[in-house]
Amino acid sequence: MPPPITRNSRNAGARFQTPPRGIFVREYENLPELPEEEQRDLERFALDERGGGRHVLTLQKGRLRTQNYVGVIETRQGTPIEILPKVDLADDGHERTRQVFMTMLRTWRGIRQAQADAAGIRAVRRFNMFEAFVHMFLTNVVLLSQRGLARAYQTREANLSCLRGRILFPRHIRENLADRSRFYVGYDEFTVDRPANRLISLALQRLAGDVRHPANRQRIRQLRLAFSSVPPSTNVDDDWAKHRVDRSMRHYDAVTPWLRLFLFGHGLATFAGRHVNRAMLFPMEEVFEDFVTASMRRHQQRFAVHSQEGRRYLATDGDGKKTFLLKPDIVLRENGQTRFILDAKWKRLDLRIPARRVSQADAYQLFAYGKRYDCRRVILVYPETTAFRETIRYRFDEQNLEMACFPFNVEHPERSVETMMRNLLRPDS
Repeated sequence: MPPPITRNSRNAGARFQTPPRGIFVREYENLPELPEEEQRDLERFALDERGGGRHVLTLQKGRLRTQNYVGVIETRQGTPIEILPKVDLADDGHERTRQVFMTMLRTWRGIRQAQADAAGIRAVRRFNMFEAFVHMFLTNVVLLSQRGLARAYQTREANLSCLRGRILFPRHIRENLADRSRFYVGYDEFTVDRPANRLISLALQRLAGDVRHPANRQRIRQLRLAFSSVPPSTNVDDDWAKHRVDRSMRHYDAVTPWLRLFLFGHGLATFAGRHVNRAMLFPMEEVFEDFVTASMRRHQQRFAVHSQEGRRYLATDGDGKKTFLLKPDIVLRENGQTRFILDAKWKRLDLRIPARRVSQADAYQLFAYGKRYDCRRVILVYPETTAFRETIRYRFDEQNLEMACFPFNVEHPERSVETMMRNLLRPDS
């Protein structure tokens, strides 16, 4: 389990009264020049993560360069570095790019259940990216507390001056042989001290030393008062395994994904340790794929949308066992028949540059999908850029199979889906 995103500093609150100025970069851009100590720490961070198989930052000729992870890195000196997706927007400022990314993130598999509503997305203009995540989490916890903390019966044992529950005679005799005024009893108490509440209490405790924005700091103080009767979890793994969201606590559904993120780092690259204070980074390949899938489900009704469907295999080995499972990103079905297969690729196409054209590997992959699923049209979906705004079509000779490349505008997903549907359903489809 990755370490929790927390800072072990007794004076953390005092340090964060004046937030340091943030640095903004986009995917595949060089970081600006940094003070020597921060540069050295980030170089070591990049090397460590590369050794772990994750290319978060690369070091080229002494310059640090971002890759396709988007999010925030905070150096040990407290400087936040926001890595934004490289998208072409009408308003290409940092705030607008961050808002579009946060909108995309609502559909990402790691926090899909979390209630990141439109008001919360608009609010990120007041926060850096990490503070925006904290703000959304706290908003959900406020709504949860307003509906009431879930309670459960807990079995207790105590040596009381009054009779409560049932007397535990062996222990009562042992404890009170010389004191007839007390009773050693066991009883059931209806309490808020249950695993889900303990996990939330722990998350609030840890975030209290991390947040800098005054609004978040004030909200955490208020919530910690609301949870004052709930002790923080002392065994996170055990409480997570025990916690259950039953019918009486459905309002906890929106908070659970944030707990997974802040306490465990589930679903994303979360780091903390020797070379950085904190890093919360999201793989843009997954974010874009999930966003396109959700947009197809939301903005068209003709086709049933199936995601990451592993039904077909590419080959059979010598023992007759099927191998090389095919898992296309999106399968569109109509009346049980596969009509179209889509694969989302977070790559910037530019047909003027050979290195930025459709790769052979992507074409081979879509060809295999089309043949094994007996589908006449397969589609590659790429983010729309100033150099890629028109649909590109390819035909595989003598195979009765056509491949199209569609641009997808992440700022206007509904318009992109409508355009795609018109192209897919043209008369010669």
